[in-house]
Amino acid sequence: MQPIRRVLLLFLAVLCPFTALAAPPKSHTVALGPLRKVPYTPPEANADNRSEEATTLRVRPLTVDGAMKEWTVGDFHDVTDRTFVIRRALRINDALPGEAARWSWQPGPWLSVDRVTGHITALHLPDFDPQISEAIWYRDYAAYCGLHVLVRSTTLTAIVFQLGARRAAVSQKLANWPLNPLPHPVCAATTWQRTPIRATLHPTGLAAVTFDLLGTTSLVEDTDEP
Repeated sequence: MQPIRRVLLLFLAVLCPFTALAAPPKSHTVALGPLRKVPYTPPEANADNRSEEATTLRVRPLTVDGAMKEWTVGDFHDVTDRTFVIRRALRINDALPGEAARWSWQPGPWLSVDRVTGHITALHLPDFDPQISEAIWYRDYAAYCGLHVLVRSTTLTAIVFQLGARRAAVSQKLANWPLNPLPHPVCAATTWQRTPIRATLHPTGLAAVTFDLLGTTSLVEDTDEP
């Protein structure tokens, strides 16, 4: 009986790793919770606008398996059937040195969320400035006005960025920054066209600029690992 037992133990030792590999990936539940109004301090350019709409953000929690992971603001955009992007809401301490904590809600950068793995990735959109940039999405492209900062100058720049790329598909100077007077919004919402893929950016007080884009979806999905 002893040799048979050894054979069985050896068989189980060999089989177990393959059984683990064959196990289905863990399922995750990704959800956005109810909206909540929070106070918001608008940019200095809007200091004269004290309406409730201008000084309020509508945020909602992003949860994974029932646990709150991030606060978000604005609408989400489905990139694929398993991946969406949404903007993060930040709660920043605006206190000067020596002052008590003074918490302020602000729109932040964008997040990419995988519904299958529950993985959340912070997106680093080139030259994206939370105070002036409003990204408008189409497929896996984001188009917006950004600020390109150099040692001696800052420029308002038209940006089109594709997820998964290493650099912006489009980066074109629009004007020196800051604009005088400073308009709000700095750029109106981008207009997208499907065929050919075309983005038209509308900087306030400047001529609209249009870019034709080539290529297909480049987003690299996360694996199904939990």
